[in-house]
Amino acid sequence: MASLFLDSNVSDATRRERLYGGDIFVLSPSAASTRLCNFCRHLIEESFAPHDPLTAQYKVPVDEYVGAAGPLKTRLAHHPEAQRLLRETLAETGCDLGETYYDVPKLRVVTSGEYLSAGVGYPLHVHRDTWYSAPMSQLNWWMPLYPIESESSMAVFSKYWHTAVANDSSKFNYYDWNRERKTATKLTGKDNRFQPHPQEPIEMEPHLRIVCQPGGLIVFSGAQLHATIPNTSGRTRFSIDFRTVHIGDLEAGHVRGWVVRARPPPPERAAMPHRAGSRPPAGHARPGRLRAGRCAARRCPRRRS
Repeated sequence: MASLFLDSNVSDATRRERLYGGDIFVLSPSAASTRLCNFCRHLIEESFAPHDPLTAQYKVPVDEYVGAAGPLKTRLAHHPEAQRLLRETLAETGCDLGETYYDVPKLRVVTSGEYLSAGVGYPLHVHRDTWYSAPMSQLNWWMPLYPIESESSMAVFSKYWHTAVANDSSKFNYYDWNRERKTATKLTGKDNRFQPHPQEPIEMEPHLRIVCQPGGLIVFSGAQLHATIPNTSGRTRFSIDFRTVHIGDLEAGHVRGWVVRARPPPPERAAMPHRAGSRPPAGHARPGRLRAGRCAARRCPRRRS
C-alpha cells in the first residue's frame, strides 16, 4: 500500500528511499518554486497575449494556438532563468546539487475537450516513464502553474507498483523519439509517433488524483504507472514537470519495491539530466542538443514491466 506524504520534513535520502518504494510526496509552494511558477506564467502569458492562456483555445484557430505553444515549450525548457530557478527549487527541497542530475523543465499544455490532442497538446496515456528508456532511479517532479481541478489533473495507478504490466516498450527507440520532437510541435490532428502502451487491460479504478496549489510539487517515481486525466474543466491546464536522478542511487542500482520481468530488451541510451557540478561522472558524455547547465548520458536498461 502506497503512502502519501504531505509537506514531510524527512531528509532527501529518506524521501528518495520512500519514493523508490512506491510512495508519493506532495510539497506546498515554497519561495523558490513560487518564483519558478511565476516565471513560467510570465512566458505563457507573453506568448498567448492578448488572450487569457486558460481560455485562448476558444479564441484562436488550433493552428494559431500550436504556433504559439510550440515555440513556447522550447523557449521555456532551455531558458537559463527557468533552469536557475529549477536548481533553486531543488536546493530548497533538500537535494544535493552536487549529486543530483536534472532534466530541463518541460511545459505540458492540456486543452479542455478535444480541441488539441496531438503534438504539443498530447494528453499522456497510461504509462511508466521507464518504458521510455528512463533510468530506473528516475524521480518525477510535477508542478501545476495555474489552479487545477480533479477534472484537469493526472492519475497515479499505485496498485500496479508491485505488478508487472505487459507493454511494447521493446519497440521504442529513444533516438527516433528525439528526432520526431521537432515535427511534433506542428501536429494538430492524430499523433502517429510511436509511444509505448500497455498490452493488457488496465483497471482504471481505483486511481489517485492529487490536486495541489500552483507552484506546489508532486514527486513520484518514474516507475509509477500514471496518465493524464482527460481535461473536462473548461480551461486549459498548464503544468511543468522535470526529472531528477541522484548519481549515487543510479550507480548503486536503487530500484526497490518494483517487479522486473526477465529478459529485458537491449539497453538504450537515455538522456541524463543537468547537474550543478563542474563535470559529468566518469563514463558520461554531454549531448550537444542541451545548451545550458551540465548534462550527461549513459546507457540504462529499459524494463518491460
